[in-house]
Amino acid sequence: MMGNTFGKAFSITTWGESHGPAIGVVIDGCPPGLELSETDIQHELDRRRPGQSEITSPRQEEDRVEILSGLFEGKTTGTPIAMLVRNKDAEPGKYDSIKNMPRPGHADYTYQMKYGIRDHRGGGRSSARETIGRVAAGAVAKKILTGHGIEILAHVTELGGIKASPVHVDDIKANVESNPVRCADPEAAKAMLERIKQARENKDSIGGIVEILALGVPPGLGEPVFDKLDADLAGALMGIGAVKGVEVGSGFAAATMTASQMNDPFKIQDGKIVCTTNNAGGILGGISSGETIVCRIAVKPTPSIARPQNTVDMSDMSDTEITIEGRHDPTIPPRIVPVAEAMTALVLTDHLLRSQQYFI
Repeated sequence: MMGNTFGKAFSITTWGESHGPAIGVVIDGCPPGLELSETDIQHELDRRRPGQSEITSPRQEEDRVEILSGLFEGKTTGTPIAMLVRNKDAEPGKYDSIKNMPRPGHADYTYQMKYGIRDHRGGGRSSARETIGRVAAGAVAKKILTGHGIEILAHVTELGGIKASPVHVDDIKANVESNPVRCADPEAAKAMLERIKQARENKDSIGGIVEILALGVPPGLGEPVFDKLDADLAGALMGIGAVKGVEVGSGFAAATMTASQMNDPFKIQDGKIVCTTNNAGGILGGISSGETIVCRIAVKPTPSIARPQNTVDMSDMSDTEITIEGRHDPTIPPRIVPVAEAMTALVLTDHLLRSQQYFI
């Protein structure tokens, strides 16, 4: 299977399946001398893990990380960093009765067509549990970025059609982790929770939009042709399961704007060149401009729902009906927040290390 490795100067390879014995990641390219501990990783994994509220999967996993290599006396050595998280609350038997029935909205059918074999237990490799490796690696990337004054924040701006009001960065820092939907607008968060409850009562699920901000990114990161910073960010974010759309800055709204509306004028402020607006989302010509990088992702509803759905039985090629059991999130955006932050951190760290002017 190809496509399990991401990044160039700072590369990661994730491995493992949803209901296998463990899941994890190997990082290659982390510079030596970075102070790092399992506590640094665990903080981010705790934000991602299930079973934390009524709007997440009730699967009870501690997601305790074990760092197996790449550290000596609390610092990175420059060698590959291997990290492992053991699966302890798997229920693979829940999927035996539907192993020949591809679940609508899942990768069951396409995995079977590509490989001729698949782990049907919870989606195996295609499960969202794969993102444990991304978040663990993203925690290391975040620590590198913090040393360069770069901070990454994400928050839910829309859920089930309910839109949050525009908020300040301070509101995001103060409010996102204070409510289960990770929305920085408290009033909208209450309405979102009610909308989730309604969807659950209807045996359905809802999607939404997550915004990601990267603060303090210096100008000059990214390549001007095939490795544009925005292209790499779009690919990284689109590579998260359930993401169906990505926009940078004004995004699709740019199609309805004139150049005089879209262009970000320059000015001198405190002896530095800055932009008076940020419709470009902090990236010009594929290279960071020094403004805040702004991305948004559209996240589809959780495909596993308790309603009967039409599918096929591949064992005898007949039409049939499926009702999915198991433990599933009624909405994905709140739990995708740390994953989106991680993927953004991985891209920025990769480009930071590829730029000769930056080092730990």
